[in-house]
Amino acid sequence: MRPSRYALLTGALLTAAAASAQVQPPPAGGQAPPPAAPTPPPAPAAPAKSVPYGAGLKVNLSPDGSKYIRFLTWHQVYTRYTKNNEGTIRALGKPQKGQVDFGLRRSRLVILAQLNPRFVIYTHMGINNQNAVGGGLTPTTDGKKPQFFIHEAVTEYKVNKYLSLGGGLHYLNGISRITSASTTSILPMDLPLTNFPTIEQTDQFARWLGVYAKGRVGKLDYRFSVSDPFLTNQASTPLNLGTTVNNVNTGTGIATYSPQNTKHVYQGYVSYNFLEPEANLLPYFTGTYLGTKRVFSVGAGFLYNKDAMYSRPTSSVVTVTPAVSANPFGLVGTDKHSLKMFGVDAFYDVPLDTASRTALTLYGVYYNYNMGPNHVRFIGPENPGYGAAPTRGNAVPQSGTGNSFYGQVGYLLPQKLLGPKARLQPYVAYLHSDYEGLHYANGDTKAVNVYDAGVNVLLDGHNAKVTLNYRARPDFEGYIPTTGNFNRLDYKPEITLQTQIFL
Repeated sequence: MRPSRYALLTGALLTAAAASAQVQPPPAGGQAPPPAAPTPPPAPAAPAKSVPYGAGLKVNLSPDGSKYIRFLTWHQVYTRYTKNNEGTIRALGKPQKGQVDFGLRRSRLVILAQLNPRFVIYTHMGINNQNAVGGGLTPTTDGKKPQFFIHEAVTEYKVNKYLSLGGGLHYLNGISRITSASTTSILPMDLPLTNFPTIEQTDQFARWLGVYAKGRVGKLDYRFSVSDPFLTNQASTPLNLGTTVNNVNTGTGIATYSPQNTKHVYQGYVSYNFLEPEANLLPYFTGTYLGTKRVFSVGAGFLYNKDAMYSRPTSSVVTVTPAVSANPFGLVGTDKHSLKMFGVDAFYDVPLDTASRTALTLYGVYYNYNMGPNHVRFIGPENPGYGAAPTRGNAVPQSGTGNSFYGQVGYLLPQKLLGPKARLQPYVAYLHSDYEGLHYANGDTKAVNVYDAGVNVLLDGHNAKVTLNYRARPDFEGYIPTTGNFNRLDYKPEITLQTQIFL
């Protein structure tokens, strides 16, 4: 009982002390103290300022950052007016001379991881060329639900500072610098597509299944690859290489992709950097550095694929019998042709005035393509025309047997013209091609000339930019694929506003 009384007494004393501590005696004179001044509200936070993009969406897996995973994503959205090529339909049975349309030129995601300085793995996914009438699940007739597919899936091992080896679905292309172009840093709104001569034929959207070697020795950069061609043109037979009249099939003398092509594709590109070196962890070549580097690079490349094309000469005459129809590859002779493609280019990108941060970008490339006799292929990027006609919408001759020259010039205007951050970069681009299979009925060939002029509004470098582009493109009216003849050449306008966000 005695310990309990001690505990009760101690608790009572503590309670009394706490109560007296909370009571303040009034000051002398009996006046109550004035009320305390109210606490001022906290000052609002200052608006956050934009900071340099830096490493972007990067997650370090080790304290020193040598192990990491990085995410890159970008969208390129079109708002465009197109005057269509002659004979274009916009929907089934609906001819249309032109329209304003909207589309997704590219929507991509790249996941890159480095386990240590020697190992790299990256995956590139996305869609391309979706609009309301094309680019969907059935690309030529449906714009809905485009296939979200793998563009690249690569593993790479760095042997030493001079050599890295890799494999998978890769973008280590030959021929030219812009055959492995970065699509987020292009100087003009888009690439000419002549730089991708086999796109969606023997490759998968300019990517290949194979192995490669790349590296740098001094100022010399190199990349070489060996790949399998994708099977293509599977509906074609030797009878499709001719025209049939009264059960007699006569060869057209025009080469097309062989459905039996299984020979390896060999590619390579070598460049020499006279000024600063360029990053080569990823395969993408930068289109313009916006004055952040001094680069002068000269390069040359090639692509070779044995027996990739086939044709029948006009002297090949076959009577179409049930036996021939049942076994055309066995009973109808064809000529095989190898793809032989070469390119030589130069890239010059330098700051001009460090105070005003102006910069100049120049690029030029010459192509020589041997794709078999009279081969010509038409392509229209994010084509607004419906169906599968080769010349529909905005299509132009993109590749063929012959020669091409493509050039770009861009100038980054002085800073502060549009405020402290936004910049203006006007540019022009020009494509000239001579293809042996594109001619009038009298046999006279006609060159392909495509003119582009525009301006990049760089809101945050390449990470946020808006591009306004005007294009004058040739329309080869009355073009007949089985002869290569056309009736008339006309130029059609195309005005595009592209918005790009790249993180």
